[in-house]
Amino acid sequence: MAVLLYRLGRLSFRRRRLVLLIWLALLVAGVTGAVTLSGPTSQSQQIPGLEAQRALDQLEQKFPQAAADGATARVVFASPDDSPLTDPANRRIIERTVAQLAHGPQVAGAQDPFDTGTVSPDRTIAFSQVTYDVPGEAMQADAREALLSTADEAREAGLTVEIGGDALEDEAPGGITEIIGVAIAALVLLITFRSVLVAGLPLVTALIGVGIAMTGIMTLSGFVDLSPTTGTLSLMIGLAVAIDYALLIVSRYRNELATDPRADREEAAARAMGTAGSAVVFAGLTVIIALAGLSVVGVPFLAQMGLGAAAAVAVAILIALTLLPALLGFAGRRVTANSTESQTAEKKGRATMGRRWVTLVTRRPATALIIAALGLGVAALPALDLRLGLPDDGMATKDTTQRKAYDLVSEGFGPGFNGPLVIVVSAEGTTNPQTAAQHVTEHVKTLTDVKSVSPATVNPARDTALLQVVPKGGPNAPSTTDLVTTIRDQSQDLRAESGATVAVTGMTALNIDMSDRLQSALIPYLALVVGMAMLLLMLVFRSVLVPVKAVLGFLLTVGATFGAVVAVFQWGWLAGLLGVAQTGPIVSMMPIFLIGIVFGLAMDYQVFLVARMREEYVHGAQPTQAVVSGFVNSARVVTAAAAIMISVFFGFVLSADPMIKMMGFALASGVLLDAYIVRMTLVPAALTLLGRSAWWIPRWLNKLLPDVDIEGEKLRGRLGTEGQQQTPGDTALAVDQTTV
Repeated sequence: MAVLLYRLGRLSFRRRRLVLLIWLALLVAGVTGAVTLSGPTSQSQQIPGLEAQRALDQLEQKFPQAAADGATARVVFASPDDSPLTDPANRRIIERTVAQLAHGPQVAGAQDPFDTGTVSPDRTIAFSQVTYDVPGEAMQADAREALLSTADEAREAGLTVEIGGDALEDEAPGGITEIIGVAIAALVLLITFRSVLVAGLPLVTALIGVGIAMTGIMTLSGFVDLSPTTGTLSLMIGLAVAIDYALLIVSRYRNELATDPRADREEAAARAMGTAGSAVVFAGLTVIIALAGLSVVGVPFLAQMGLGAAAAVAVAILIALTLLPALLGFAGRRVTANSTESQTAEKKGRATMGRRWVTLVTRRPATALIIAALGLGVAALPALDLRLGLPDDGMATKDTTQRKAYDLVSEGFGPGFNGPLVIVVSAEGTTNPQTAAQHVTEHVKTLTDVKSVSPATVNPARDTALLQVVPKGGPNAPSTTDLVTTIRDQSQDLRAESGATVAVTGMTALNIDMSDRLQSALIPYLALVVGMAMLLLMLVFRSVLVPVKAVLGFLLTVGATFGAVVAVFQWGWLAGLLGVAQTGPIVSMMPIFLIGIVFGLAMDYQVFLVARMREEYVHGAQPTQAVVSGFVNSARVVTAAAAIMISVFFGFVLSADPMIKMMGFALASGVLLDAYIVRMTLVPAALTLLGRSAWWIPRWLNKLLPDVDIEGEKLRGRLGTEGQQQTPGDTALAVDQTTV
């Protein structure tokens, strides 16, 4: 691997104009495709095989007039002076508004609250349910404009009017979060390299790589329904890892120039690729494995997110291995040798901060390990109260019309009206659907957590009936989940008594099923990703214990990260400071999503840090000395890389989208805990305690595994041999002394 990457680095350095033109051509092609072929993103989060999804599919066939998969808008009316909405003047305003809503573009129907009984007992709040012929993502702009303008007319007439539902998606402003993350990353790079040019190289390669990945995803959206979160996640991950990978290689390039003054810049770039490039390849592979592994969960939109982000990481790796050495060639002598603070201090006999820290850890390894592990364990305690759910209007910002509509409905009717259940009663044979639905209605009314059940609606074919059940609790309340489970558990008894099949659906039931599916897939996914990553790490480090230690450290990281997420987004700690408008359950996809990404990124730092320690050990250093030397040589780069990744992720905390905000906070917290506590403390402490046994591997396994030579031992031997006597027939590794 090291020799191959060495050759690739030399080739890219020499043919830099061609390499640059190829990548620019790919970027232009991506932009062209995105402009001409891209399509709208889809908010659909369907999961095949769920009971609620099967019932929705059944409704499309048996009850098309119900528009089961169509967008909905709940238009809530309130009297600002507490006068009854049944007063003639208020009633005329509501009836006129409902009539206008019913004739709006793409509207399937609008319910009059005075006909359906959706007027609160004190007659101060009412709502109309508006259904559309198409899903929310397929709604035209004029349909939303008609909805908003009709509500404005009612407001001007004197009523309070708020709108909820998926027909009115809250478009979060974009752009500023990415700009803030890149700006902070640029500042960290400038502090690390103390050169505007050198700091700019990782940013340039990252922006080109992310540009290619994002335009590719936009082009693909014209052929496949993609979630908007797919692009956001790809941007977030691609930008962070691209900067990190370039940072590692550029730092090694400058170190090579400082270590061997005789080596020209092409040779230094090739050697940097052969060593740091190997670490980038295997670190990137662990991230790709973790992200691509999301496709085995059985959740289509989650698979899209994982594969899109994995593609962005793959582009970042290729950019780092080819375009970066080409840009180093263009930069020439303006990229100087690495005269960092640490090197200057070492030459003057002063210990650097990194050396002082690792010396302290290796002097008392057991104490350091226990303190760090206990600290992470305490941070993980809030995770014991983890509750899962999916975001709804109740988690929106308080000043949005969706949140105001949600609160008004809860005030006037109870929280269950914001998440009603739909029961589908399918009559079989000669069974009367009206009679069967009546039997189901009487039974469901007796259940503890039911507030009310609407009269049955029968389809024209008279083989299917619908019931709307309003729970006492809100959409994410545990009692609502228990109610869905109870009805399903009793479905066989209801079928025997009524002769009809009973299924529970609706958005609330669909969200409950989705959360259950994601939770059940968590352990198999974790086993798959961890197993594959352990094999990869075993291949890289030729060790059994190092991969095991890496995985155990990751488990501490993810536990503490879950604890931080629960404390902020569920308990409300620091909610005001971070702009969290509403606390509530953690998004159900977050655990499996967080495990995959944080595991991949954690292994990034594991490879960056431990690869340098193994390199020192392979080259003859004693175990503890190898830990210290490897830490000192790589800690500054790993620290800067983690700071950059944290900055990029934390920039997304400023997003107005609750899902993006939670995602950014979780990833930033995970990287912070893993890089600075697990990798900087637990890793050197554990390796010191293990000594030589850390690098032990059974002989049979060592022979079975291919030698990828991540530490560059074969490359060093090859270069040493050529330095003594260059073989005439072998010019691939010859050192070209041509100046740049």
